Amino acid sequence: MFRQLDSDVWFLDKPFKMMGIDIGGRMTVVRLADGTLLVVSPVALTPEDRAELDRLGAVRHIVAPNLMHHLYVGDLKKGYPDAKLYVPPGLTDKRKDLAPDGVLSDAPPAGLQGDFEQHLVAGMPGLQEVVFFHKKSRTLIQTDLAFNLTQMPSLIGRILFRLNGALGGVRATKVLRSLIKDRAATRASIEKILAWDFDRMIVTHGDVVRQGAKAELQAAYQFLLSKS
Repeated sequence: MFRQLDSDVWFLDKPFKMMGIDIGGRMTVVRLADGTLLVVSPVALTPEDRAELDRLGAVRHIVAPNLMHHLYVGDLKKGYPDAKLYVPPGLTDKRKDLAPDGVLSDAPPAGLQGDFEQHLVAGMPGLQEVVFFHKKSRTLIQTDLAFNLTQMPSLIGRILFRLNGALGGVRATKVLRSLIKDRAATRASIEKILAWDFDRMIVTHGDVVRQGAKAELQAAYQFLLSKS
């Protein structure tokens, strides 16, 4: 079932395993000013999910937000052939079955400029994550830039994700940190994102941050922002 964050923002949660532990995955849907829908980081949809999505509006934009979260974009594109598909740089090298309508950068694609600002995070060529700021709802939509795992049912899960620095709130995980190849470039990207006027944050793994998200993200990246 889709859950509503704002009058024009919804998300749908599905199981997602990392290191054999289900940490949950999340698809985000935004209704644009023209009434059509943007879908970020698609998940596998049941017929019931599809019917609920159709009630929200017409899907016209589909985004694979980084090189890790792309498994279901092709399926969604087949279901909505009139929608535009956008992917991060380098994804078509991994997914030669995809025929995207555009490659994401710092400039929002046509039809999204009035609703969003976006940024391709620099310094992490193995991730190539694009982060979105929905101006109307003051919501940041990011994928793997930070987790927000506040609890973990299994003991082994708690051990593994504490070792990964991923448990206990908004965190830039150790795996994520290992992907940073140019600290100065990534720092500049985080500073650019933090300059946006967001208060909420949708994460793909963990709890949605419903208020105070900017301070949470800034704290998660203090290791980089301190310039030490």
